[in-house]
Amino acid sequence: MKILLDECVPKDFQKSLIDHDCQTVPKAGLAGKKNGELLTLAEQAGFELLLTVDKGLPYQQNLTGRRISLMVVDVQTNKLADLLPQVAAVLEALRSIKPGQVVRVG
Repeated sequence: MKILLDECVPKDFQKSLIDHDCQTVPKAGLAGKKNGELLTLAEQAGFELLLTVDKGLPYQQNLTGRRISLMVVDVQTNKLADLLPQVAAVLEALRSIKPGQVVRVG
């Protein structure tokens, strides 16, 4: 799966997502984009999932009819140490997520 890591997710988290093609928002050239524009541009670039820790994002964006999915990792902070314990749950959720779906992990 082609995954885009939101700016609020540490770039080193991508090393944990084995067997997936991961890029950070800055590396994809999408730094500074607002959420709606970010989702549209990510989708156009072929990303299948935006992974974020922004708990408010699902309430701000409607994914109906989109090809991109959204995964929100519910953690105390966006530090790598808080995210790493959620890797198994993230990988499990990636197996069944569908286009346009919002999934919360953690």
